[in-house]
Parts: sequence; structure tokens; C-alpha cells
Amino acid sequence: MDVFGGAPRFLAYPRPVVVQSGTDAVLKCQIGGDPRPAVIWERNNEQIHPEGRYRFFEDGNVYNLIISSVTTEDSGQYTCKAKNSIGETYAAATLKVEGEAQEMELREENKPRFLIKPLSTRVGRGEDAVFSCKLWGNPRPEVVWEKDGRKLNEIFESTHFNVGYQDGGWFQLKIFKTRAPDGGVYTCKARNEFGEGLAGAVLLVDAGPGHEEEGNPKQVKMFAVTEGKHAKFRCFVTGKPKPEIIWRKDGRLIMSGRRYLLYEDREGYFTLKVLYCKQQDNGVYVCAASNTAGQTLSAVHLSVKEPPVRFKQPLIDLEVWERDLAVLECEVPEDSVPITWYLEDRRLQPGAKYGMEEWGTKRRLTIRDIGVDDDGIYLCEMADGGRSIAEVAVKGTIVRKLPRKVDVLEGENAAFCVEVEEEEMDIHWYKEGTELRETHQTILKSFGKTHILVFVNTTPQDSGLVTFFVGRSKTSSQLRVKAARHSPPSCPVGVQINTERANAALLSWVPAQDTRKNPPSGYVLERQEVGTGSQEWLQCLTTDSATSVEILGDSVPCEADYRFRICSVNKYGRSNNLEFPRAVHLVPVTRIQAPLQDALVPEGQDACFSIELTASVIGSWFLNGTQLLEDDRYSMRRSRTHQSLRIQGVRDTDNGAEITFIAYGIRDSAALYIQAPPVRFSALPEAERNKSIEAGCPIVLQCELSDPTAQVYWYKDGTKLLPQSGIEIQSDGITRTLVVQSAEIFYSGSYSCKTKGDAIKFNVDVKDLNISIVRPVRFSVLPEAERNKSIEAGCPIVLKCELSDPTAQVYWYKDGTKLFSNHELDIQSEGNMRMLVVQSAELTHSGTYSCTTVDETMEFHVDIKVTFSAIFDVEKTKSVEAGCPFQLQCEVTDPTAQVYWCKDGEKLLPQTGMDIQSNGTMRRLIVQSAEVFHSGLYNCETSDDTLQFTVDIKGDLWLFGSNLIQSNPRHSSLTLDLSKWRASGGTWLSNRHTPPTLGRIIVRQRKMLPR
Repeated sequence: MDVFGGAPRFLAYPRPVVVQSGTDAVLKCQIGGDPRPAVIWERNNEQIHPEGRYRFFEDGNVYNLIISSVTTEDSGQYTCKAKNSIGETYAAATLKVEGEAQEMELREENKPRFLIKPLSTRVGRGEDAVFSCKLWGNPRPEVVWEKDGRKLNEIFESTHFNVGYQDGGWFQLKIFKTRAPDGGVYTCKARNEFGEGLAGAVLLVDAGPGHEEEGNPKQVKMFAVTEGKHAKFRCFVTGKPKPEIIWRKDGRLIMSGRRYLLYEDREGYFTLKVLYCKQQDNGVYVCAASNTAGQTLSAVHLSVKEPPVRFKQPLIDLEVWERDLAVLECEVPEDSVPITWYLEDRRLQPGAKYGMEEWGTKRRLTIRDIGVDDDGIYLCEMADGGRSIAEVAVKGTIVRKLPRKVDVLEGENAAFCVEVEEEEMDIHWYKEGTELRETHQTILKSFGKTHILVFVNTTPQDSGLVTFFVGRSKTSSQLRVKAARHSPPSCPVGVQINTERANAALLSWVPAQDTRKNPPSGYVLERQEVGTGSQEWLQCLTTDSATSVEILGDSVPCEADYRFRICSVNKYGRSNNLEFPRAVHLVPVTRIQAPLQDALVPEGQDACFSIELTASVIGSWFLNGTQLLEDDRYSMRRSRTHQSLRIQGVRDTDNGAEITFIAYGIRDSAALYIQAPPVRFSALPEAERNKSIEAGCPIVLQCELSDPTAQVYWYKDGTKLLPQSGIEIQSDGITRTLVVQSAEIFYSGSYSCKTKGDAIKFNVDVKDLNISIVRPVRFSVLPEAERNKSIEAGCPIVLKCELSDPTAQVYWYKDGTKLFSNHELDIQSEGNMRMLVVQSAELTHSGTYSCTTVDETMEFHVDIKVTFSAIFDVEKTKSVEAGCPFQLQCEVTDPTAQVYWCKDGEKLLPQTGMDIQSNGTMRRLIVQSAEVFHSGLYNCETSDDTLQFTVDIKGDLWLFGSNLIQSNPRHSSLTLDLSKWRASGGTWLSNRHTPPTLGRIIVRQRKMLPR
């Protein structure tokens, strides 16, 4: 039966792996199963595929995951999962990349951090605004200022702001002559190679001069809406600096409120939304846009149509104080007409908050305990769609409340503004019930009565209910952060190419129309070489915000005609490519990248010379000033920027020749040197290189060299030989000889003769026909009990064995360490017997012993037991008066033995009033002053033995609490909870003992007495 068959099972689990950063890591596990399981690896619940730095390798039933060039980010847990048709299993292993802590510490120490954050500020229109912050980082961080998530140079002219740096890590942003559009959230982003930091601040620009009456618009458009519906006006205005937008109705300035929403949408339109239109909303609405370059107007006439069925009596706007009662009444055309009540888009239901009444044609809504969040637009709607609208204004501590909801895209800023009736009031901001504190990405600022909260660079995790509290008043808003659309940008348009400048091409383009909606992070330019037959496009440069670049001849690898194309990119992908209209001829400027090198070549071999240039050009090769042409001896190759020359079979006459390469003003030379041929040994027959010689005969090893002047060295088994008694080393012309006068057994081995470039080997076997056969030394067989001994500490250890040869030498070892005789250990030899004697066994003598000869080894296993010495029964039972000391003592057989004291099964540690002592073989537990709770069973334990003591403490103990309790040591015990006893007013009455500090005590008897 296959024990590994069936469902998958781990034969060896993956083990934790620790590797150095930059090396390869291997996680492995061994899995059995029939049928053979399918094995996958996962990390963070995501399957790992064999690509990039990940590789899989199977060796039988061992499965390996190999991760190349690991970094600290690879640290973590990896899971191996195995599955077949019968079942599945999985196991996990941890990978730790060493250096992680140091790298994180270095990153934390040197990454940018704000020592002083920029402060929010409020300025009047036309005044300058300044933000300053102090940063630390090594190296010094690169700082970028943004407004509402956009770079300043995208929305401001360069003369409208200034960014500066001062010694000491101070960075400053200054906005000159602020206007209303300059208000918003400004963020300072700091980055270096170890990380980045971010901090934000709010700028408020108070309205001031600049809202002059505009002229009359040239054309007024018409727009109609049914009463109770919304009207939405949009105008698209571009300009730099960003235009300031003002909306007016019939010449009066419109401000954001309950029924007017003013904002810039995500498509770049400035929008005015009139909610729940009423008859008084009829009129002309004008959008006025202006900046330093000029002004433009756009107007529309709004007509609010009456519904076909009207209310006899409409709702009336209402103004109430906080926590008062609000009543809204209206009258429908007929008694039977049903109605529905709404607070803006939320349908209201009758209950504790809202009372709804009907009698005849009258309809009433009562709002109880009205609060700031009840401020808004209320609607009474008939079944046919007719609506009556009323604005309920709640007056109180909060003058300006939060909107019911705020929707932002991921990465945008979410801003909340509240105004209260007095300055310096105690206010608090909460999100999902947790009070907010200011951080680099959460801005909390108060300007007198105005209080601002801003979440900078929001993420979906920032979504939640935001609440503002002041005293008993509150206002709430639901923040929703929507994930940004992850789509690539659109392709640029209007590409042009200009070749008026020699050896250069000016490429220009126009960003796509939807750039504001889906902005690119940059542009990628690619080139293609014309006429080579290759269709490959290669990236030549990238740019972020520029819309034109100049391509120089120095930027191309070789002289050719080139085509160009462009695409837009962002972090979600790239657009389609758009090709420029025609090709351009470009010639590179050539320089030497890697020069020629001198060559030293053996005579008769090929010589190679090469040069690396910065561009592909056609050049010429010269030998001693004479141009070389391609033939059987000279071959020339050109591959892009690499040029090479090969000279076949160099001769001695070529020694010192000058090799030169010339091309387009490039000239470089190198020398050719001829190297003498290497020294070689002549080949020898097999019989001359492998010799079998009788002992006493001479050994003669001989070889010949190609160079009679060459120096040689002789070696035996890798050791260099020198002339000595019995060994001669001879040299005669091209012959080299090693002579051993009389061979002996130890002259057998491998000999070699070596020169600078070559070597020859000899094998010599010396045979002595008169050597007698030596029989191996053997041990006699011992019983199991003699080889495995269990001995009590203090007793002698005797290990003995018998040999087949009484003259044989033996060595004793313990756990692999060689033993020698000393005052504790005696090694004896008598005839065939060999003995090891230890006079007094201790714990340290436990282990594996071995007796070894040249041919065989005998092993012994010794286990030392520690027990307690005999002790009288009377000492095992103690009866002690309370307040007196007592001690428990015992003796162990081994003075080095470790013991543990326990009471009622719980281990005891040294503490006040209790002492644990060890002196030689004696072990003691001493209690300075006995108390009732010291009674019980005590144990003294070693690894092999246990000794038990019984202790009984005699004494009276009284406790006053809700009842009086008297104890007597002769009666049964009671456990009393001291904390409950003290809580009931308990009093300690014993004159002999101090109150116990333990949480529980043992009381022998309880008796109810009168209070």
C-alpha cells in the first residue's frame, strides 16, 4: 500500500527563509498524493505566476518557488497549495529579507518630515498671501506647491506667485494680489530618495472691491422649467490666470445657499444650480468671467412654468429657533387629493420627529425638536406631480450649516465650512464618531466665527459621516469619495514637423480636447529608421507638459532618414500613437566610446582589434600607415556603433605594428605585439607515464620540452619536490629527469612535471612482495545492557570492551570529543580488555561514549539519574504555629542538579518572606513568618524524582465584614474573596498578623456572630 497515496499531504513543510537583500530566495516543500497533485504558490491571497522574478522548479515530489533579487518588499508570508481529485491541503512559510530593519530605520531617519507646517490664513481681496513651512530631509527634499491638486504653473501666471527657499530648511509660497479664485487648499509636497511628505493649508479670500456692474450681454438665451424642478446653468471659460466667476440674477449678486449651488464641475464648467424653482426665480441670470486680461459675459432668461393643478394655499417660508416646534401648512384643491412630504430629496414618514395631519383640504406637517440639520427645502407633493415649496431656516448657534452630502473624486480635497454666532466658542469635529485632530492631511482651522475642515488628497477610506458640534448644537454631512476613473488619456492632435534648422527637427502638437477631464502625465516620442526594412519603433524621449521638442542629429545612433510619432500617457496607460507627417534626415555627431587597445598575440594566432563609437559611421583601417582592404588575411566588420578588424595568422614580422582606425575626423591607434610560442611537453607512451616498480629498484621519470631553456618543477601528490638524499633532479638539453635511487612503498603516488604553460603527469605504483597480510582489529560483541547504562548520580561509571588484538591502540570519545585520563576519569588497558572508569557520576556525564581502533568503533550510551537522598518521614510533615518560621529541606544525589519548588501544583518563585536556597547537595525552602494561607502540599522536583511535604499552619483569624467570621485550624477550610470582603466594610482584627496582601486566603471555619 502506498502510504503517500490518496489526498495531498505535506511530507516536508515549507520552512522560514532568511536571505540578504539582492540575493535569490528559495521556498520549498515536499508533497505526496495519488493522483499527483497540482501545486500553486500564493501571496496575500493572490496566485503567483512563473514570470518576471518568480520561477517554479519541481524535483520529484519537492516543489520550489525561486524569487530572484529579493528586496525588503518581498518579505512576508507565502502559501503553498496542493490539490488533486481526492482532496487538497496548504501550508505557509515566512520570507524575511535581512537588512529590512536597517533600511526602514534609514528611510525613516532621512525621509522628508515637516518640522513646522504651513498655516491656514485669511486675507482680503487684493492682499498678498504667504505660506511658510520648515522641512527636514537628507538629501534636501524637492518641494512642489499645488492648489486643489493642480500645479501652480498650470493655473497661475508666473507673475502671480513666487516659490522660495531659505537656509535652515524654510520653504515659502507667496500669492500676489489675491482674487476670489485664489481661495482653496494649498499643499506642499516634499520628496527625496527615502520617501515623501505632504502638508496642506487653507486660504480664504474675503470679497472686496472688484464686483463692479458688468455691461449688458449681447445675447440672452431662453430656458424654461416647471415649478418645483431644478434649473442648471453652465458656462465654459478658459484663461490664464484662472478667471474669476460671478453669477447675478437681475443684477443682484448670487451667493451659495439653500437653493443656489455654485461650483466648477469635473469637466471644467462653471455651474449654477437653482433648486426647487419657484415663481420668484423668474429672471435673467448672468455669468461674468474676468481676469487681468479681460472680461466676458453669458446670460440666460429663466421662465418658471406653473403646474396644471395648483395648491389653493401654498406653503410659506418659515424661520424658527433651534429646538422649537415648526409647523408647515398648505391647502390642496380637493379633500380626496393625497399628498407626500419631502425634505429635499428625502421622503418623510410620520413618527416621533414628524407629525402629519389632514382635515378637509388642509394639510399640515409638524417638525418637533428642530435642529440645524432640519434646515432646508420642504415640499408638499400631490399625486399628479404638483408641488408646493417652503424654505425652513433654523436660527441658533450655528449660522451656516454643512451640506447634506459632499461628493469628491479620489485624490481631490474635501472641504467643510461652518459659521457660528460668536467667536471663540468650544467646537469639535467628528468623523464616524471619532473626534478629529489636525495632521498633515487633515486641516482644522478657525477664522473668528468661521470654522473649516479639509481632508487633503482624499482616498475612499475617508468616506463617512462628518459632524460638527458646538455646545448642544450639531450639523452633519455625508462625505463620499469616489474612486477615480482608471483610464488612459486621449491622443494629442495637430502634429507638425519643422526642418528649417540644419540637422534638426522641431516637433509640435496640441493636447486633446478632453485634457481637463482626463489629463495626461506626459507624452512619449518614438522614432523609426526608414529604409532598413525594420518596422521597430524606439522611444527617443519623454516630456511632461511641453507641447513641442527639438530633435537634434546628436540624439540619433546613425545617419539615416527618421519618422516620428507621439502618444499621451498617465499611470493607467497610454493613448493611441499619432505619426508626424514626413521623415527627416539626421546625422549623428560621432565620438569614441571605447578606444582601441594594444594586443599581445601568440605567433600564428589571429589578432583582433575593436573600437566603440557613439554613432554608426563608415571608417577605414590602416597597418603602419597603409590602408587595409578586405581579403583572405584581413576581415572588417561593422555592427551599429561597433567596428572590428581581424588579422589572421600573425607573424614575427608583425611585432610592433601600428593599427589605426579613421572615420569622419575620428582617429585612434593601437600596437600589435607578437608573443613567443608557449613551452610544450612532448607526448609520452602510456607505459612511460604509468609505472609499476618493485621495492628497492630505482624510479626514473623522464620527459622532453620544446624549449631547452625552460624551467620546470617536480611535484608528488601536489607537494613540490626538492633535491635530497635518494632523489635527484636532472636537466640535459630538452630532457628533464627525476630519479629515486631505491623505491619504497611510500614513493607510490602521482608525480607531475610543470613548466609555465604546460604539465605532464606520471603514476607510480611501488610493490613489496615480502609484506605480510595484516588482519583488522575487531571488538567482541557486548550484551545490550553493557552498552546502554542508566546510573544514579554519585555512583561509578565503568565501560569495558574486549579486542581481538592485545597490542591494538584504542581512543575513547564522549559526544565526539576525545577523552584523556585525569583525577575524575581513568582509562585502563589490560591484555585484550580496555576500560573507561568515572569514579562519581554527575549529570554532565550523560551522553554517548565510543572506543575506537583503526578499523572499528564500539559505542556506549550513559544516562545519569538524579534522585533525592533518604529523608525521615517526620521531616515531610510540618505543623507550625502562625507567626513562626518554618523550613523544608531535602538532599539530592547530584550537587549540580536543578530543582523546582511547587505549592498545591503551582511553581514558587523567590518573594518577600520566602527564600529558596541551594548549598552543595542540600535544597531548602524557608518561610520567615507562617500564615494560615501557607498551609498545603509542597513538592521539590528534579527531572527524575519528586519529594512531597505537608504543611499545616495553626492559628486563629478573625475578619469583620457583612458578617463576623472566626477560623479554627481544626475545622474544614473556606476560601474568602478579600476584595468583596473589603468592599463590604471588612476590618482586620487579628493582633498577631498583618492584613494579607493576597487576593484570596484560606479560612479553616466560619461562624456567624452578631454584629
